[in-house]
Amino acid sequence: MSRSERLIDLLQVLRRHRRPVSGRKLAEETGVSLRTVYRDIASLQAQGAEIEGEAGIGYVLKPGFMLPPMMFSEEEIEALVLGSRWVAKRGDKRLAAAADALAKIGSVLPAELKEKLDGSTLLVGPRQAIAERIDLGLLRRAIRSEHKLDLHYLDTDGRDSGRTVWPFALGFFEETRVLAAWCELRQDFRHFRTDRIAEAAMLDSRYPRRRQALLKDWRATQGVNPVGV
Repeated sequence: MSRSERLIDLLQVLRRHRRPVSGRKLAEETGVSLRTVYRDIASLQAQGAEIEGEAGIGYVLKPGFMLPPMMFSEEEIEALVLGSRWVAKRGDKRLAAAADALAKIGSVLPAELKEKLDGSTLLVGPRQAIAERIDLGLLRRAIRSEHKLDLHYLDTDGRDSGRTVWPFALGFFEETRVLAAWCELRQDFRHFRTDRIAEAAMLDSRYPRRRQALLKDWRATQGVNPVGV
């Protein structure tokens, strides 16, 4: 294991502990000697990691610390490249444009890692165009702000029905995209193919539950209730 990978592993272990953890425990979880743990903690602190504590008391990583660019492993860089390329091909126009954020990461990477980022051979194939009538950015804004949506939704026969929904997730699949929401009409979770949404408007009113609570309850129903509208 390289030194950079060892430091990453130590950071990840520290992230899992909200209370101070002893150096001996860190050594056990990372598979290195206690002396190496002390040396690596000093190295991370020198690089800006807010690790508090000392030998005999324990160590804790303060929340909010972001890994410096040089801390990315090769696999993490490949994951970033592949994910960004997938979004550029499969996301809506605004998300595809935002995938250029990878260039910001590349601009601050050390030369060796930047070369690996630029030369990644992980590719994403073309997809069939999805004909959508609405801006998916509107759906994502409603999800982020926890606002209700007023939809005009078309069934398989082209019949229009009005729905007021509480959107909490947007799924991207190879052939389609699906909005997961609580439907006030059906009083249940429903899934709406975005290519069948004829019109969408974000309402001023917020829905009464938190997005994460809806997501948790929805996950509990998967495999029990059929997907439908």
